[in-house]
Amino acid sequence: MGGLVRRLLGVHAVLVLLFLYAPIVVLVVFSFNTSRLNVMWEGFTLQWYQQALTDRQILRALQNSLVVGTISTVVSTALGTLTAFALARYRFPGKRLLEGVLYIPIILPEIVMGISLLALFSTLGMRLGIATISIAHITFCTAFVALIVRARLHGFDRALERAAMDLGAGPWTTFRRVTLPLAAPGIIAGALIAFTLSIDDVIITFFTSGPGSTTLSLYIFSMVRLGVSPKVNALSTLLLLFTFVVVGLVARGIYASLRRR
Repeated sequence: MGGLVRRLLGVHAVLVLLFLYAPIVVLVVFSFNTSRLNVMWEGFTLQWYQQALTDRQILRALQNSLVVGTISTVVSTALGTLTAFALARYRFPGKRLLEGVLYIPIILPEIVMGISLLALFSTLGMRLGIATISIAHITFCTAFVALIVRARLHGFDRALERAAMDLGAGPWTTFRRVTLPLAAPGIIAGALIAFTLSIDDVIITFFTSGPGSTTLSLYIFSMVRLGVSPKVNALSTLLLLFTFVVVGLVARGIYASLRRR
């Protein structure tokens, strides 16, 4: 009976993985297809990648995405980390209210958040562009970073900090040599999530973008509305490869730092 259950669980796991990753495999395969129609395989080619990498509009959109992603990741990681430390370490008036407010950007529908941010920027008289997109992304990315870092701090053994201080380390040295390295995996994970969400976002970016500030996700969305072409597949594959490379490098860095300890 136990063997049958294990086999059924194995089959279930395989089906789930196929459901999740089969569309991605199909996308990657058809990005090398000579046919403009994603119906059947006709031959191997790299022309769609060449067109994607030499298209000035795509390169401009990619530059905008990287600028927005970098700004929103740096700022939201700093704000989210500070918020997580405040919630995990201190008691202050309004703490429960702050905890509740922190979940609003996560559970609120993106279209509602996009419209509300657009109304705010219009009221303030701000010109829509890279700045407004970055502010919008910081708004929802900070919440994700704070929750991830706080989860890391939840199992933090503060006896290590007290031991460092007993051995003569000051508050700053303790934070730099003990607290920050132990919290680093959560901070890095939050930064990766923030960067991924920023690069991926379409709805909020659509409401807060202006002329000349089209991001890569918006550009791909506009191309898809006219039909899924192999160039879209090529762009999506490049984004997928970029994500794998970034995650792999970060994971390797974390693993190396843990081994040095």
